[in-house]
Amino acid sequence: MSGGPRRRQLLAAACAWVGAPQGVYAQAPAFAAADLEAAAQLRDQALRDGEAWRLVESLTTEVGARPAGSAADARARDWALAQFARLNLAEARAEPLPLRVWRRGPSGARLVAPAEQPLVVAALGNSVGTPAGGVRAEVAWYADYAALRADPVEGSRARGRIVYVDQAMERTRDGRGYGAAVGMRLGGASEAARRGAVAYAMRSLGTSRNRIAHTGAMQYDLAQPRIPAIALSVPDADLLARLHARGTAPVMHVEVAAAENVDATTHNLIAEVPGTDLAREIVLIGAHLDSWDVGQGALDDGAGVAIVTAAAASIRAAGLRPRRTVRVVLFGNEENGFDGARAYADRYRDAPHQLVGESDFGAGRVWRLRGRWAAAAQPLLAPMAAVLAPLGVALPETGAHEGNPGPDAGVLMRRHRWPGIELSQDGSAYFDVHHTENDTLDKVDPAALAQNAACWAAMAWLAAQSPVPFGPLPPA
Repeated sequence: MSGGPRRRQLLAAACAWVGAPQGVYAQAPAFAAADLEAAAQLRDQALRDGEAWRLVESLTTEVGARPAGSAADARARDWALAQFARLNLAEARAEPLPLRVWRRGPSGARLVAPAEQPLVVAALGNSVGTPAGGVRAEVAWYADYAALRADPVEGSRARGRIVYVDQAMERTRDGRGYGAAVGMRLGGASEAARRGAVAYAMRSLGTSRNRIAHTGAMQYDLAQPRIPAIALSVPDADLLARLHARGTAPVMHVEVAAAENVDATTHNLIAEVPGTDLAREIVLIGAHLDSWDVGQGALDDGAGVAIVTAAAASIRAAGLRPRRTVRVVLFGNEENGFDGARAYADRYRDAPHQLVGESDFGAGRVWRLRGRWAAAAQPLLAPMAAVLAPLGVALPETGAHEGNPGPDAGVLMRRHRWPGIELSQDGSAYFDVHHTENDTLDKVDPAALAQNAACWAAMAWLAAQSPVPFGPLPPA
């Protein structure tokens, strides 16, 4: 792609997105026409080259599930370094992170009254185990987490029982259904314990009707007793709901085994496309390399690992030299502690970051672009969106400058006020498999994966070439 007409076309498209004629737009910070053209080339090449699919197929096949601090996590580290070398990314390194991890043991549950029935469950991450022989008690049913929290502590019907919260998660494109329900997983066990419960159970935080259970991290309030915590598959949750509707108080038996505070080591994996005149400034595109111990970690977050690594490799393969350094960071232990993000924030606190962003929402197609950066650079969001428009990506009518850069990247943005980018993925089906044994490679759409890599490649390049700094953000 070359020549004056094509460059004028790209510039005109960028102007259209900000609703200004070219003469007016020229007075605002603007990308060079050559940089817009290169971004379009990167976009189109990433759509065709299949690199993101090769990466996620390799990771899920050769490593599989990789909980932080496990032997599989160490294999994932070696895998990442080998891929960085294969793709000719520079400054590849593994930065060790000592930590203490939780490890799952066998778990199970069954109804013993009114009729014996097995239940499909998963222990929540960080749950303590049950005493030998398990816990057996009547179930105290709550419609949702708000109902549990509204139950008075004194005289609570939870006392001596297994608390069960029946809140269903709403299927949404942008994941807000997860945000509305995740509190019952994070804090439900301690709220139940505060009211005298002997165990905690909840409807799986997911949208699948399959008989699978969703795990995920929970947190204990150390001022309360620590009680075992499990999630039920949706069909088994429906069974409890039907029994409640009949006025029946079921009795449940729960067994959980787990190991706590196991000494381990994980890593942040880092590689770069070196910058030129502004090489000290970093455009960080990240994902997390760890996964839960169920499934293969294909969507969470093997897809993100593949997307951002392939995006950086596209820039390298094109022979382009960005002004700022484009840095791929594969964070360690996102799932159960954010150790990688916190360690990165400490280690690189003095390195100026032009932008931070993370791909950690599966492999659904990108449909929206949002940024969060300084006011002086905000006009550059529109021309970036113009380059992504052929991929079906748009700026929202409202909230374009209120983006969330992802979980690990969000830690960095909040700690250091580094600017952030959000490439919103379609998460309509993501929570069908999120944190379950069904998070496997067959759930990844190669075409949607390539569209993601194309978006990240073009976006990273333009952020690296920006004529102005994107940050820092104003104080929170």
